[in-house]
Amino acid sequence: MTKQEFVKEKEQIRKDIEEIKERNRRVEKDKAWETSWERKILVAILTYVVVVLFFIFAKLPNPFINAIVPTLGFLLSTLSISFAKKLWIKNK
Repeated sequence: MTKQEFVKEKEQIRKDIEEIKERNRRVEKDKAWETSWERKILVAILTYVVVVLFFIFAKLPNPFINAIVPTLGFLLSTLSISFAKKLWIKNK
């Protein structure tokens, strides 16, 4: 291998490492978003709005009050899922 080829290969390795580091940063941010309270609250709000609209169009009683139940169900499920995941990882 010539010196020029060696330098070129070294630069390619450096570039590959930087690309991997950048990908890891994106993955870490995506994971942080997936487990964030901001995401859970946003999804809960969207869930509430969709359920209220459904209840209104279905002409069900008290749509604004009754839509709280599925929204709370979602929030409780997100809390229990992280607990279940930790338990599952511990037992694997």
